[in-house]
Amino acid sequence: MSTHETPLHPLSAFQQGMLMLATVAVGAGMSINFVVVTPLTRKAGLGEMEVAAIMTLSTVLFAVMIPVWGRIADRVGRKRVMVFSLFATALTNMAFLFALEAGLAGLVAGTSLLFLLIFVRAWFGLLAPGLQPAAMAAMTDATTPVNRAAGLGMIGAAMAIGSIIGPAGAAVLAPFGALAPLWGTIVFCLVVGVLVGFTLPKTVKRERNAPRPKPLSLMDTRMRPHLLFLLTYFIAIGMMQQTLAWFIEDRYQLTERLGDEAGKAAVLYTGITFACYAIASLIVQFGYINRVRPDPRKVLPIGLVMVSAGYLFADIFHELYVVYACFLVVGAGAALAIPSANALGSLSVSREEQGGAAALLAVAPPGGFIFGPIIGAWLYQVNHALPLLGASAMIGALAVYSLLVTARRPLTPNE
Repeated sequence: MSTHETPLHPLSAFQQGMLMLATVAVGAGMSINFVVVTPLTRKAGLGEMEVAAIMTLSTVLFAVMIPVWGRIADRVGRKRVMVFSLFATALTNMAFLFALEAGLAGLVAGTSLLFLLIFVRAWFGLLAPGLQPAAMAAMTDATTPVNRAAGLGMIGAAMAIGSIIGPAGAAVLAPFGALAPLWGTIVFCLVVGVLVGFTLPKTVKRERNAPRPKPLSLMDTRMRPHLLFLLTYFIAIGMMQQTLAWFIEDRYQLTERLGDEAGKAAVLYTGITFACYAIASLIVQFGYINRVRPDPRKVLPIGLVMVSAGYLFADIFHELYVVYACFLVVGAGAALAIPSANALGSLSVSREEQGGAAALLAVAPPGGFIFGPIIGAWLYQVNHALPLLGASAMIGALAVYSLLVTARRPLTPNE
């Protein structure tokens, strides 16, 4: 068997599962802030644009540092970077939690609180991004060109699952306190960091002449449409996630009705909303996508229409249980759309370049969250309904594009 057909550093199914679990943990550690932080920073006296600025700066740093940590992982080893990233996620979230508690207690306020939260959150953007490039590189080393797209798809799916499990878990832990969900993700990341340290194989020094997929340029004409497509999608998602907790708190007048308990209620109701998203997404991902493996060109526009319609009807109908139902539809649609868009991007290049394609596509989610939260916060100040309506319109436009353009393209370069 040629080296082209043999994994460079094979991993067992259990060890590949640990890569997924680690990615889920970091995804949850990132996304939990959109449920917990947005309502509580408002309670601490910060405005919508100030909160969005905190999250956006962190996301900019996160996106910029992804390739840097990828190069560090090449030098010092994937396992070491993954363990470091998990502990960094936990510890920087812990520091942010303490800073937020100080703001809620009135120990720090105004501009001092804003700069304290920016400073603490910046360390998350600097230290935590190593997990995804390291996990993708480890999966690339553990697979052959034949099964590489499937392996890298698992990592992408794990990040998406983590991004919805974090907010969904808030619904479970919110009754124990508004900050309890953040503590939950801190413990989760620490435990998974220990597990990764004990279960993954020791770092193997890479030979200089070892075959590696070539990195792809952001300007690669084959990848550019898929990258812009996903970037637009995640800008829309960022608009929604940044403002959903505010939307629920203001629409249902939680502050007026519940007083000091409004923050906890906002975390709970927002967590339940994301839990509906998560449940539907997991059911469709593992009950349909993984089993049937449908043509991504066919299911992509269907998923996007479901996401767009779910956002639209969540704004039109005011009953909270209808909003929950709408996010069941959104979660099911996202499970169809995100893996399909990633698969189409990966399959647009040769088998040898699929690892590079996956690494390039990994830039889209943090890239979208650079712009989405700021745009969403600005729109929310104009009108509370605009972020949901804007996200619905953007994703609806992507659905039309995918139906008229993407669905007619060949699935692979050789077709």
